[in-house]
Amino acid sequence: MRLLTSLAAAALSVVAPALTVTPVMAQDAPNDPALIAKGEAVARAGDCAACHRAEQPGGKPFAGGYAIASPMGAIIAPNITPSRTAGIGEWSFADFDRAMRKGVTRNGTHLYPAMPFTEYQGISDADMKALYAYFQHGVAPVDVKAPKTHLSFPFNIRQSMIAWDALFLDRTAYTPKPGLTVEQARGQYLVETLGHCGTCHTPRGMTMASDTSQALAGGDIGGWHAPNITSDPVSGIGGWSRSELVAYLKNGHVPGKGVAAGDMGEAVENSLSGMDDVDLGAIAAYLKVSTPVRDAGEAKPSFSYTEPKAIKPSAYEPGDNHVQAQLADGTSTDGALLYNGACAACHGVNGKGTGDDFYAPLVGSSTTGAANPANLIMTILNGVDRHGADGRSFMPAFAPQLNDAQVAAIANHVLTRFGRPDVSVTEAMVATARAGGAKPLIVTMVPWLMALGAVIVLLLGGSVLRRRRASLT
Repeated sequence: MRLLTSLAAAALSVVAPALTVTPVMAQDAPNDPALIAKGEAVARAGDCAACHRAEQPGGKPFAGGYAIASPMGAIIAPNITPSRTAGIGEWSFADFDRAMRKGVTRNGTHLYPAMPFTEYQGISDADMKALYAYFQHGVAPVDVKAPKTHLSFPFNIRQSMIAWDALFLDRTAYTPKPGLTVEQARGQYLVETLGHCGTCHTPRGMTMASDTSQALAGGDIGGWHAPNITSDPVSGIGGWSRSELVAYLKNGHVPGKGVAAGDMGEAVENSLSGMDDVDLGAIAAYLKVSTPVRDAGEAKPSFSYTEPKAIKPSAYEPGDNHVQAQLADGTSTDGALLYNGACAACHGVNGKGTGDDFYAPLVGSSTTGAANPANLIMTILNGVDRHGADGRSFMPAFAPQLNDAQVAAIANHVLTRFGRPDVSVTEAMVATARAGGAKPLIVTMVPWLMALGAVIVLLLGGSVLRRRRASLT
């Protein structure tokens, strides 16, 4: 996933001293159609296309240039086509393997962890060789270099990543958990390694490393909240059936459960919708037996708010209770009126959408019933534009038309009427979401750390001057 992949994990980076370049050998990437086809399937499961795409729609596959949003700034995905001048056409298998598993490129540059090498290090040797064959022979070369990434100080000091790698890069091979069936073990490999689901769905600490004690319990990324996908029946997906999970992964929506948007929508479109049902079933099988994590503040599943609350029809009509001047100049913050004008035509006055689920219901949705309203806010702001296996789902983005107060008003109307009434949205929450989400602690601390560093330098400088003066007297 785009991690953003994403993402906040891109907090730190490193450049190591230049390494000896290994020449490409033809036997490193045999032009075997069966191996290339397998590599294409591995690339799809790894969601490589989500990040290594062109910035502009319609660009060539894996040409790079796409700007991955992170709290530290935009990270530009590189060209990974077999171009010898702009991509990885000169890379040997050893070069490719090291970049995938250790995050170190052919010339010794350490990658940002927006590239999920922390998860990819567990890829099997057979899958890695197939992946390399695919990128060398199954992808068309694009001889245009992607722009370089430029982060602000101090995150542009790549040497800082050496310590991060030493502390947080788990170099152990993938090992199935005890007691899993063959199918569940395959699902674990897809979830924890190739699919790198934890990149988004696992919370991160101050250093931006994943909190493995809360694996798959949910995380915040770019204003969105990747929900808890552990087997817990209340906080996680324990209340979803296996067939519902497979349908969600394949199509991006399940009536009565939820709709994929944001990075998850992209994962459905670029990766999951193209995987076979056997692997999707394996993912579902593993998630159903994953270690459950319960949020103590939740008493029932988010999709269990299935009945709209009553409201007077007059609430949707301008009248004595509404400020006519606001309605005239488009600045109304009346949630009912705004919903009726912007949302009801598709989702219905009763919030039940359409019978064929083309327009998603708002009642019985994991988005409107969630304790964290982040995804409701982001969906209103950014809309939905996703192609699943069963077709396209679309909702327009309202960020250009609605201000923060209006988005909050619509969200609160939806929550009160169709979802979780004890949750509310503030104008400040919308502003934060519009800006890409809350900044992690490591980013907010930077000005203070820089100021502290300056004070220390001044104190040390003053101490040295005093000693010199004392030695001269």
